[in-house]
This record gives sequence, C-alpha cells and structure tokens, in this order.
Amino acid sequence: MKLTDIHSPADIKGLGIEELTGLAADIRRALLEKLSRHGGHVGPNLGMVEMSLAMHYVFDLPTDKIVYDVSHQSYVHKMLTGRMGAFVNPDDYDAVTGFTCRQESPTDIFTIGHTSTGVSLAGGLVKSRDMAGGKENIIAVVGDGSLSGGEAFEGLDYAATLKSNFIIVVNDNDMSIAENHGGIYDNLRLLRESDGSASCNFFKAMGLDYKFVAYGNDLASLIAVFREVKDIDHPIVLHIVTQKGKGYAPAEACKEVFHFTAPFDLKSGNPISVNKNKDYGDLTASYLLEMMKSDPKVVAITAGTPGVMGFSPERRKLAGDRFVDVGIAEQHAVALASGIARRQAVFRSGEFIRTESI
Repeated sequence: MKLTDIHSPADIKGLGIEELTGLAADIRRALLEKLSRHGGHVGPNLGMVEMSLAMHYVFDLPTDKIVYDVSHQSYVHKMLTGRMGAFVNPDDYDAVTGFTCRQESPTDIFTIGHTSTGVSLAGGLVKSRDMAGGKENIIAVVGDGSLSGGEAFEGLDYAATLKSNFIIVVNDNDMSIAENHGGIYDNLRLLRESDGSASCNFFKAMGLDYKFVAYGNDLASLIAVFREVKDIDHPIVLHIVTQKGKGYAPAEACKEVFHFTAPFDLKSGNPISVNKNKDYGDLTASYLLEMMKSDPKVVAITAGTPGVMGFSPERRKLAGDRFVDVGIAEQHAVALASGIARRQAVFRSGEFIRTESI
C-alpha cells in the first residue's frame, strides 16, 4: 500500500501483519525524510510508529477517542487520519501543526501541547460518555515522562473510581526529554525488569487493572493486546515498552539530542546549520555555573526541560547536585524553589535569624 492511498484508518483495516510491517517501514522513512528537512520531534514519533498503527487498526476512529497526553507523539496518528500529504509532500510540510489540533481533524479531540493532562481529559470523556449512555472506547496515551507531573497522578487517582471502559496506555521508553527523574521511575524499571510481574506495582496500588507489553514496537503483540482490551468494561493500564528513536541509529544513540531537532543530515544525523552564537539557554547556564562557583546557595531547577536553560549533559555533571530536574512537575519546581529560598532567608551564614510569629 502506498502512503498516499491512506486517507483514514479504514484504509488499513484489511491489511495483514506483513503488509502492516511494510507500512510501518514506509511511515518511518517518510517521517525521517520530513524531519531531516523540516525539523520537529524525531525520537518520540519514531518510537510510536507501531503503536499508532496498531491503535488505528484495532479501534474505530473517530467513534472511539484517543487522547495524546504529549501530543508531539501524534505524527503517525496525523498521517493515518487524512493528513498524509503534510508528511510526504515538501510543499505541504507546514499544513499541519506539530501537536493534535481540533481544527485539523475530528480525530483530534483536544489541542494539546505539554503535559500530564491526558488522563484527566480522557477521564472527562469517560464520564460524559457514561452519562449519555455511550459505548465508545476511550484511550489515553501518556508517556512515562509525563507521569511525574502532578495532574497525571490526579487523573490516575480519579480513573480508578470509574466503573466502565477506560484504556490508559503508558508509553514507557525510559526517557523524558532528557533522562527521567523521580521515585516513580524506580518502579517502572522494576516492572520492566520483571515483565510486569513485580508485586510492587504503582498502577495496581492506585486500584487499576494492569497489563504489561514488553515489545511495544512489535505489531503483532500490540494488535493482540489492543484487541483484548477493546470494549473492556473497567479502567485498565497498558504498560507498553517502546524504544525512543526506533529505527534511526543516531536517534537511538542520542535520545536527548533527537527529542526535537532543527533540520539535520539524514545520513550522519548532524545538524545542517550550526548557530555558533550563544543563545539565552547558553547564557543562562554559563551565568548560573559561574554563580555556583562563588555562592554555595545557588541551585538551578528545571521541570523536565534542561536544554531550555542550557544545561547539557556535560553542564549537568559540572553542576552536580546543585542542578535539580524534578521531572515535568512544574508546580513542585516552583514550590521547591520557594522552600530553598525561604530557608536561606532565615538562615544566614549558618546563624538562625529569629523572627517574630505572625
């Protein structure tokens, strides 16, 4: 099947595994061709090729609903839902956005960027469906990096109280933009290492049903598990392990670099143009590292986006524990900074400054 023959998910429904596998390879090549010329989110979408194909093969969009928590993982979804031209025709590369967008397609339920909101949004769809007596499947796709955000916990907590169809896909590639940070990731690692059988299971502890899929880039495994849970009558977490950057060696080797890139040489993976001028991120990191040398009270805090403030892996090593990545938990980052600043305000040079009670 040619990519240009795909106008909706219905066009792939009759394909066999071999044909779907060939289609996955063609989609991956088209993604790399566009992204190398245009730039965009490389690693997240290469890792989502098989999962996106399998979901659209098994579920029935737009009747069934898929909510992408971090919707820069939705490029393949867009390709399969009437927007293929924006990925195969260079003149149309800018015809779609890099995120799900309600104005583009009825299959994009929300316009979403970042992050940790998907389970809550999908939970709202579940509640509304049940109130209206609907029967469609509701699927939330949330990345492991998003689980460190507070609203993801809140959404999962609410999901466990529901008594009807709700499918929560955890796309676990063991990465956020950079490496993951937070206690939950020890449990995800334990679940991966035990093929999901460990007695300590965060999702089950929340009261949710659970299935583990070790080979999240294998179409047959994915189709089988999606068919198994289609029309399920209660909430379930599908913990699916994928490989960020799958199928492109530079992206597999340098996951942080290829999370999002400007145009690059497809053969080598090197950027096509290099800006030798310092940007604000470089300036911020350089300034803070210099401050750290003279002031032991300086701490740099990021919420899952170290590159935005210029803290490359090398600079993170230089800063040591004076650099704190709290995962995607922005509220926690602000409150943590407030606590650090407050303590420093009342303790100067190791001496407690007595204050009157308010």
